[in-house]
Amino acid sequence: MLHRILSDEPWFHPKKYGYGSGLPCAWQGWVLLLLYIAVATLIGLYVEAMGWIVFALALTGITIPFLWLAKRHTKGGWRQRL
Repeated sequence: MLHRILSDEPWFHPKKYGYGSGLPCAWQGWVLLLLYIAVATLIGLYVEAMGWIVFALALTGITIPFLWLAKRHTKGGWRQRL
């Protein structure tokens, strides 16, 4: 399974305009996106119990790996598109 994460296969389409990734184009991209949304939602449900600083750190802790994987697996990479 790790070889699928480390490979250079595209999981996301590039955005038509702007910078970054568009929608997923492979099942791995959909799994990554849905997992990110689910974990971010769970973190959001416990924001009052955690406190705002822990909430921000937890959200940052899942966002950075998500963006790294999305950038690594976007067809054509991230660049400005007009």
